[in-house]
Amino acid sequence: MRKKGIVAVLTAAALAASMTTAVSAAEESAGTSYKIGFAQCTLASPFYVSMKDVAEEYAKELGVELTVVSADDDVTKQNNDINDMLTSGIDALIVNPINAEGIAPAIEACTKAEIPVITVDRNINEGYTAYVGRDNEEMGRLVGEALVEHLGGKEEASGKILEIQGTAGDTVMMARRDGFEAAVAEAPGLEVIQSAYCDYTRSKAVTATQDLLQSNDGIVAVYGHNDDMALGASQVLQEKGVEGVAVCGVDGLMEAVMAINDGSYAITTMNDPGSLIKAALDTSLKILNGEEYEEYVDAGTGVIDSSNVADYVDESLAFAAMK
Repeated sequence: MRKKGIVAVLTAAALAASMTTAVSAAEESAGTSYKIGFAQCTLASPFYVSMKDVAEEYAKELGVELTVVSADDDVTKQNNDINDMLTSGIDALIVNPINAEGIAPAIEACTKAEIPVITVDRNINEGYTAYVGRDNEEMGRLVGEALVEHLGGKEEASGKILEIQGTAGDTVMMARRDGFEAAVAEAPGLEVIQSAYCDYTRSKAVTATQDLLQSNDGIVAVYGHNDDMALGASQVLQEKGVEGVAVCGVDGLMEAVMAINDGSYAITTMNDPGSLIKAALDTSLKILNGEEYEEYVDAGTGVIDSSNVADYVDESLAFAAMK
């Protein structure tokens, strides 16, 4: 009896060890053994705040230990943030870079440490393992084309468009500018007046719009490189009693979608930040687990205007969800 008891104990111990190994393997597959750093460019606009919130929630679902830091639009701080995370020990880095070149020193350090770099929303020139984003030039082009039609078509549209710009040197800003201006250039009667750089923040867009309105008349439209800035411009127009100006932007911010629904905003294109960061985390785990992954993940986009806005109104969301 005693011998049988010893065998039973040993068998139970072996079974427990086997179960522990299985659980550990399952946890590793789900990502619990991984530490991932997320270097966000700023938290000064709803888009970036929403991305951070979704990242933290989704990381918990995946069992990933996620560290999120914000550079507050300071390139030096973003380099330091990344180096600090490397020192503390991470398995992968997700970064929304302030611009394409500014964080090259930190990316080089990641390369030397053999840490995969997944860029999200904005890309860098070199050193990244994968990029998750959207075609920002296409987003700008779609807004430009829709606006030209809104203003009467290529032959009839005329007047000045105030373009409220994002961050200097930012690839997203340049792409949204280039796509929009290429589309608007098809209408010879339209003239684009660019603002100072407003870093995608509403308060700066308010000031820039006030300055531009003082020195320009014949304004028929405002285009913001994101909806938050465009809504700031819309606020100025309303305060000054300027009517008949078509306001449009990019991102599908629900506040803008609601404004389209009530007729005070014209056009936006979808850029749901939640789907971007989820795809970035999924891609990170594929890389770390040695699975196949796409070097470029295009999250897609689409126009929202008065013709389809009813399909996207959802006050429970911060941004319109892709259909």
